[in-house]
Amino acid sequence: MSDTASRETSDEGFLTGPEEPAGVTMYGPDFPFPFDDWISHPAGLGSLPEDARGREVAVIGAGLAGMVSAYELMSLGLKPVIYEPTRIGGRLRTHRFEGGDGAVAELGGMRFPSSGRAFFHYADRVGLTHRPFPNPLTEAAGSTVIDLWGETHYGRTLDDLPEFFREVSDAWDAALEEIGYTELQRAIARRDPVALKARWDELVRAWDDRTFYDFVASSEAFSKLSFRHREAFGQVGFGTGGWDSDFPNSMLEILRVAVLECDTDQRLIEGGVEQLPRGLWELPVRAGSPWPEGTTLASLHGGATLPAASAIRRHGDRFEVADRWGTRRTHDAVVATCQSWLLTTEIDCDESLFSQDLWMALDRTRYMQSTKTFVMVDRPFWKDPDPVTGRDRMSMTLTDRLTRGTYLFDEGPDKPAVICLSYSWMSDSLKMLPHGVDRRVELALGALAKIYPGVDIRKHIVGDPVTVTWEDDPYFLGAFKGALPGHYRYNHRMYSHFMQDAFPEDQRGIFLAGDDVSFTPAWAEGAVQTALNAVWGVMAHFGGTTPADNPGPGDLFDDLAPVALPE
Repeated sequence: MSDTASRETSDEGFLTGPEEPAGVTMYGPDFPFPFDDWISHPAGLGSLPEDARGREVAVIGAGLAGMVSAYELMSLGLKPVIYEPTRIGGRLRTHRFEGGDGAVAELGGMRFPSSGRAFFHYADRVGLTHRPFPNPLTEAAGSTVIDLWGETHYGRTLDDLPEFFREVSDAWDAALEEIGYTELQRAIARRDPVALKARWDELVRAWDDRTFYDFVASSEAFSKLSFRHREAFGQVGFGTGGWDSDFPNSMLEILRVAVLECDTDQRLIEGGVEQLPRGLWELPVRAGSPWPEGTTLASLHGGATLPAASAIRRHGDRFEVADRWGTRRTHDAVVATCQSWLLTTEIDCDESLFSQDLWMALDRTRYMQSTKTFVMVDRPFWKDPDPVTGRDRMSMTLTDRLTRGTYLFDEGPDKPAVICLSYSWMSDSLKMLPHGVDRRVELALGALAKIYPGVDIRKHIVGDPVTVTWEDDPYFLGAFKGALPGHYRYNHRMYSHFMQDAFPEDQRGIFLAGDDVSFTPAWAEGAVQTALNAVWGVMAHFGGTTPADNPGPGDLFDDLAPVALPE
C-alpha cells in the first residue's frame, strides 16, 4: 500500500513530508480515534472476566462489519453466532465469471483508499494483494475519454484535456481551501485531535443544514465561473467521476470524503474483495485468545452461518433471535450490522430495544440507489491502437449519457477481461431498475456506440453478463447511506450507540455497526471502525477492560466524542 506521505508534492495541494510521517488516514474527523493503532497494538484489544468467556453474541449480517466484529469478539473469548440471509460478504460482493481465468466483477465496493488503514490491516491479515484502481486520468486507467454535451475528449492526464476542465478542477480545489481544507488535512496527518476537532466541530455547525450543491454554487471559486462549469463538475466531477447524484446530500458527507482522501490513491483488491470477509471466516484467532490455537469462525459454526434473522426480542437479561425458518435461540448480546431499515422491514424487533430517538434516526436513514452492469470479453481489446489516431480503441469513460461511468479491467493481454459497462446512481440507477440484464447491456452498448462508433464491443463479449441494483435487494434496499441536510444529529445518535452506560437496562446489550452507522458511509473503513466500536461496547457490557497502554474507543470517547448539536 502506498503512503501519501511518500509524495514530496501533490497536485491537490496536500502538505506532505517528514513532519507528517503518517500521511492522511481516515482518522476522524468526527471521532478522531486511531483505530488502526488500537488493533495492531501488541497488548491486544482487551480481556474479559473468566466467567464471561464463551458467552454467545448474535451477529446479524456477515458483511465486513459483521465479520470484523465476529472475529475480534471470538479472539476475546466470546462465541459469535452469525446470522446471514444470503452469502458472506454483504456489499463486498465479487462475481467470478465462469471460465474467466480469474476474471471478476465487483458488484459492490470495488475501490479502497489507502487512507483506510484499519481496512488494510485486515486485508493484510488474510494475505490480500492490491494495485491501483483504474480511475479516470490515472496511470492505472491508461487513457480516459470524457464525453459531455455530445463532445468527446481523450486524454491520459488532466493536461491533455481542454483548459475548461482544468478550470473546473482548480475551482474545486480553491472552494475547499475557502473552508480550511489544508488546515484540516494537517491536523489529520499529524493525528492532532485538538486542532482537528476545533476546526471540524465549527464546520459541523456551519454546514449540517446545507447541501453539497449549495457549497459549490455559493463558493467564491465557482461563482467566478459559468453554470456550465458547475454542470461539468456534476457530470464528470473530481477524483472518481461525476458527483451530481450527491448534490442534494449534506456537504459534511462530501467534505469527509475529500479531507480523508477517500478519492485519492484508491486500490483494487486482486482476485476480488469478497476474499476479505471470507478470509476472516477462516482466519485463526489472535495469539493469546482463550480459544484454542487455530479456532476459526468457520469451526465455531460447523462450517456454515445460521439463516437470516427474522426477529429479535428481549428475553430477560438475554436476547431471543428467531431465524427465517422459525428456530429461536437465546444469546447474551447482539451486534446488528445489517442496513438500518432492515430492523423495521425484514427483522421484527421489540420496539423497546432502542429509544424512540434512535428509532427516528434509523428510520430516517436515506440510502443511495446504485446499479452496475458488467460483461466479460475475450481480451482487453481496448488497448489495441487505433490505426488512424494511434490512441487506445476504448478508454475509461465518463459521460452524461445513460452509462455515466465505464471501467475497464484486465489481468494481461491474453486473458479474458471485464468491462463495467455502466456504473450509475440515483435517478440514472432508477432508469435501469425495470430492466433485465440483457436489456441493460443493450442500453449500455447503445450509449457507448455513440462515443465509440468504430468499436464493435459486441463481438468481444463472452459468457453471461451480470448486473446488480442494490435498491432492488430486500436485504439491502440501497447501496449506502447518503445523509441529507439536517441529518447530523441522527448520525450522532447511531454512531454513539455503543456507549451504553446511561441507557436503561432494557436498551443495553444490543449494538449497531456497519458503514451506514458510521460518519463515512460507502467506505469499508467505516464498516470496520463501527465494528470495532461495537466490539469495545460488547467487551464493556461483559465487564471487560482494555490494556492501560492501549485504550479503546469507549475509553477515550468523552474526550474525542463527535460534537453534539442542540436538539
